Amino acid sequence: MEKKTNEFKAEIAEMLDLVVNSLYSKKEIFLRELISNASDAIDRAKFLSLTDKALVADNPDWKIEIAVDKDAKTMMISDNGSGMDAADLEQNLGTIASSGTKKFREMLKEKKGADLPELIGQFGVGFYAAFMVADKVRVVSKKRGGTAAFQWESDMGGSYTIEDAERENFGTSIMLHFREDQSEYLDYWRVSDLVKKYSDFIAYPIYFRDLVLPKDEKEEDKKRREEREAKALNTQVALWKRAKKDVKQEEYDEFYKHLTHDWEAPFETIQFSGEGAVEFKALLFLPKKATMELFMPQQKRGLSLYVRNVFIGDDIEMLLPSWLRFVKGVVDSADLPLNVSREMLQDDAVIQKIKSAVTKKVLSTLESIKEKDAKRYDEFFATFGTVLKEGVHTDWENADRIKKLLKYPTARGESGKRVFLEDYVKDMGSDQKDIYYILSEREEDARRAPQLEAARKHGCDVLLWCDPVDEYLTESMREFEGKKFVDIAKGEVKFGSEAEQKAEKEASDKAAEELKGFIAAVKKELDAKVSDVRISTRLTDSPFCLVAQEHAMSASMVRMMRAMHQEVPDEKRILEINPTHPLVKKLASLEGKDLTDAVTLAYDTALVAEGSPIADGARFAALISQLMLK
Repeated sequence: MEKKTNEFKAEIAEMLDLVVNSLYSKKEIFLRELISNASDAIDRAKFLSLTDKALVADNPDWKIEIAVDKDAKTMMISDNGSGMDAADLEQNLGTIASSGTKKFREMLKEKKGADLPELIGQFGVGFYAAFMVADKVRVVSKKRGGTAAFQWESDMGGSYTIEDAERENFGTSIMLHFREDQSEYLDYWRVSDLVKKYSDFIAYPIYFRDLVLPKDEKEEDKKRREEREAKALNTQVALWKRAKKDVKQEEYDEFYKHLTHDWEAPFETIQFSGEGAVEFKALLFLPKKATMELFMPQQKRGLSLYVRNVFIGDDIEMLLPSWLRFVKGVVDSADLPLNVSREMLQDDAVIQKIKSAVTKKVLSTLESIKEKDAKRYDEFFATFGTVLKEGVHTDWENADRIKKLLKYPTARGESGKRVFLEDYVKDMGSDQKDIYYILSEREEDARRAPQLEAARKHGCDVLLWCDPVDEYLTESMREFEGKKFVDIAKGEVKFGSEAEQKAEKEASDKAAEELKGFIAAVKKELDAKVSDVRISTRLTDSPFCLVAQEHAMSASMVRMMRAMHQEVPDEKRILEINPTHPLVKKLASLEGKDLTDAVTLAYDTALVAEGSPIADGARFAALISQLMLK
């Protein structure tokens, strides 16, 4: 055919100018796009050959080749796929669907110069990414089943040409002539890194070749180059697309280490497929150890997203809820456009369905480990339990399932041993209606807390909430299996049967009447420090304890917030007195300065017992010294 010159439509020329000069911060995307197109061409050829064997009569060894000429500043990406004739070149490279162009232009207008994400394929302009780095692009192609080859060429000057060409084999070659400032893409290591990053799991081998060889190439350099050119740049093996029975655990372990740079094998491997409305494949891993970034808010985290084996990003947070941020792995979906932006992902219904499916799969895996291997589950929970707990507060849909996976130490249990909430409920006595817990920074402090005494007396166990996150969960952990959670260090807590509660109430009222004068005196002395002084029903062995109002911030939270230099308003608490304790009876007989010093010491020792700091340590030490002398 004679050489034919066609003009780009005005709006297409304008859009391509924006692609080249304004749209992308990562010009390296061009190579991913061209390799993806080459892979698609091979897929198309293999598919068409199912009904027409003549198309693959040459028995091709399917491959993609990247050849560079550093002297000429050119790169050629070649495939032996389906190829194109003149009409295909006109259709695929000379025009862009008007609806896609319109949508593309509207998006650019909305952004008004803001940083824009890579979304070439979303609008059918993947091939044109080449012009981000090249000032001239030439395409030579020979269609399978045809006899002639054709060439398409453009320098982005507003037009393109199509003419006859010479090509021996079927397939397509795209020649890029790089701009002066883009010669970095002619370097083997740069190309290799980009292939590893974006196209490592393309199903066909990608080879690299230098077209210009050094004149004085040494024998060892020649051997090294030949070995390099004979080896594919990509691994080609997308484990998530192979049947589980065909993959050895060692292969999973190696892939996990490659993906995460962890030197240990994963704790658990999860491979599954999503089918139905949304189709995807996922390969997930639970690590053995937690890393610091779990608790660093600005740290990037998430799963790696692939679309038809092409890498999109390695920190796609939208694929996981934040409380599963310890999960590593890969999701590959054919239901997403190739170059979706992160903004699109956030609102994409497909992504939301994948996220839901991934979440449910991880939960079912943890439930299975919990049922089948208690020791292994304890290992997992000791490492990631703190993060898992966050889901109760942030994921209402799965909160009930997450609660069943949580474990806590208890007052009656051995140190370091945790129990599931369901086991705690099963062990509750017939008179116990609520689930009791106490908050503290350390398990040892919680076990020694005086507020536990009445619970122990009545045979009630108490959950020890000692993780920093536990305090934040109190608003979300309202109930479990119909049982309310009750903080035994807040408000008025009742233990035992109705008869026992009635008897304790009568005894408390009687003691309050007997100690009426003493209680009034203590209130006067501690007026600036406590909101009330009352007879306690929680204490059996200790003389005093401090409790918060039912909806007040706990003492442990106050300490934690102040340690982070947060302003926390002073909230007076209640001093409870054990009327049966000998010390209380002794103090009730004191007067004047002796009473003042004794009450101050009693209040400070209550602070010490719960792990809170004392306002005047020097005076506390002096009062202790005086007491020791007496």
